[in-house]
Amino acid sequence: MKNVSAKSKLLLAVVIFVVTFSKSFAQLSPPGLGEGKNASWFAFGVRQSLDSLKQKESTTYVGFGQKSSPDESNPFSKMAILVINEEISNRYNKNWEYSYALSYRRSNNYDSEAPYEELNPAIEQEFRIYGRYSYIMEGNGLKWKNTVRQEFRKFFNPDFSNTEENFQLRTRLKTQLSLDLGSTKTHHIIGGAEVLFAISKENEPEKKWSKFDYKESRFTLYYSLSPHEIPFIFDIGYMYNLIGKGSDISDVNYLALDIIWKNPFGV
Repeated sequence: MKNVSAKSKLLLAVVIFVVTFSKSFAQLSPPGLGEGKNASWFAFGVRQSLDSLKQKESTTYVGFGQKSSPDESNPFSKMAILVINEEISNRYNKNWEYSYALSYRRSNNYDSEAPYEELNPAIEQEFRIYGRYSYIMEGNGLKWKNTVRQEFRKFFNPDFSNTEENFQLRTRLKTQLSLDLGSTKTHHIIGGAEVLFAISKENEPEKKWSKFDYKESRFTLYYSLSPHEIPFIFDIGYMYNLIGKGSDISDVNYLALDIIWKNPFGV
């Protein structure tokens, strides 16, 4: 796309402005869904405190994503992914937090050329293990969180036979800033920027390692509502996904919504 570079620079400037002037509420951000024009993401999660000090938490969620083809705009036109995720986090220090997680993902495969029909096989399964380590600074309604996340991703066809990509090691670097809107702490603005790097062990065309390289960037802007009267958090947001680099680059716009049920089993 000829205008992607200019668009990405403008969007990056907007995101930096917003988050610079914006307690992290850990919305269930959309996964990357590959090439398309527009995409949508919905997730429902349960967040449960695991100790009386509320330092340890479990977050379990189910989410699904849909997307359009690169040449049309409907973000709900094609099924793209189903995700089941479980993550345990521990805010063991005022400024430090770690977490670890297991995830299952079932992605739909489409041809990269028009008319963008399903491939054979049409489904790719992924089992993912990941860990995060975060440094957090907060005060006066602001929270700044910087995170490194390391992932191991293993891929299978629907019958658990090997895919072209055997497994992948992926490193993600993310900065996120949050702002409480008002003294009630029920309305929040959250902005984030993330870059992703990866190296893969291939099955085809030959069994070898790819080069460790930059893959994509993701920019998010969310409004979060956490009413005191009910144990739910509602997040609605936008993600801009910039895939690739140089002359081989594409972008996708995401509309995202998630609902999180807080402490259904008590504290």
